[in-house]
Amino acid sequence: MESNGGSLQKKLLPRHISMMAMGGAIGTGIFKGSAETISLAGPGVIFTYIFAGLLLLVVMGAIAEMAIVYPNTNMKGFVQKAFGKRFSFIVGWMYCFMWLSVCVIEVVVAGSFLQYWLPAIPLWILSLGCTAFIIGINMMNVKNYGEFEFWFAGIKITMIILFIILGACILFGVIPSGGSNYLQNFTGHGGFFPNGWMSIFSALLIVMFSYGGSELIGVTVTEAKDAERILPKVIKNYIWRVVLFFTLPILVICGLIPWNEIGDQASPFVQVLSMSGFQGSAHIMNFILITAVLSAANSGIYGCTRMLHSLAAEGEAPKSFSYVSKNGVPMYSLILSAGVLVVGSMITFVAQDKAFTLLMAFPGFVVSLVWISICLAQLKLRNSYPKAPSFKLWGFPYVTLFTIITLSIICVTFVFSEQNRISIIACLIVLAALISISIFKFKNVDKQETPIIEKNIAK
Repeated sequence: MESNGGSLQKKLLPRHISMMAMGGAIGTGIFKGSAETISLAGPGVIFTYIFAGLLLLVVMGAIAEMAIVYPNTNMKGFVQKAFGKRFSFIVGWMYCFMWLSVCVIEVVVAGSFLQYWLPAIPLWILSLGCTAFIIGINMMNVKNYGEFEFWFAGIKITMIILFIILGACILFGVIPSGGSNYLQNFTGHGGFFPNGWMSIFSALLIVMFSYGGSELIGVTVTEAKDAERILPKVIKNYIWRVVLFFTLPILVICGLIPWNEIGDQASPFVQVLSMSGFQGSAHIMNFILITAVLSAANSGIYGCTRMLHSLAAEGEAPKSFSYVSKNGVPMYSLILSAGVLVVGSMITFVAQDKAFTLLMAFPGFVVSLVWISICLAQLKLRNSYPKAPSFKLWGFPYVTLFTIITLSIICVTFVFSEQNRISIIACLIVLAALISISIFKFKNVDKQETPIIEKNIAK
């Protein structure tokens, strides 16, 4: 992973890794997407979050297992070891496109939230300001970046904890709010599953987008200090935290507000804070939302730049993207990411609504593909590990196969969803283009590998 200027630095601590992954996962998906998931499945959506959390647990367990066996190898490296450069090329570039689309969404959303306080300033200018802020943070060396993101993500996590405590106090009458018998909202208005129990699966598409970013842990491996020892523990702690930070706020919201009254609101979090009677609750919530989306964008830029660096180091992207500055930053990868964010901010100047429609479903679809690739890699590599890992995913191969099949069904559902048609067409075009490029780019690789395969068969 060497380059002309320097190299990636192993300075990320366990707390940095955990918070960076949570920073990538907890953003627009929970604060704004929760309204849509509840409207689809009612209070029963809690099972959707738990089920998706179990799928995530399998994916993260596979990452931890492979990271122990193959140190200094990131998520894309696992895929390459299992299926070769062609497959890792496609997965790596799709992952970069995913994070770039997420980051564009997040900085534009952050700009729209800033307009609450600065209504006279155009959205594109505020979005550009958010872009400059995020790029500036990513120019720090990785230890300082990790420390900044630790506290940055810590703000919104602290706010979510306070939200859960405040909501529970209102729910059980500790804080008077003028309402009564809130608990009946779980069973009233059509019951716990008002749209039928199958509705919990229809909400999976949005929940996948919400949990997307958790696999960022698999990208931090090459810059984690003593990754082989600390990664399994980090992942175990991370899983239960992220599931609780999604499920408990949903329980609070569904208890305090009838599920069929949530969809028309801008954010169910704002409604709950308003019920508390606190002065300035809208300003507090606006600050939380800005912090949340900027933290998600911050983690996204990290994920994209490191994946671009990895692609370039393996000859799967222009060599310039492998250049690392003396303080450990993939500088040209960061410049490309900055350029995309600037263009994304400017697109909203002429077509804000269309830009959102085009980008929103892209992350959920790609996250499904990436998670499938991780599970397939573990399934393929397990029997050929050069050493026995200290941590093994339980229930192998059955839980891995179940996760692959479930995620594949989610992908197919994405493709045939009318609501996401424009986004999915864009996704499939990008995927087809990458497949076509990989066929020609790695033609010689196939020829070189054929004699090796034949020798192995002869032996």
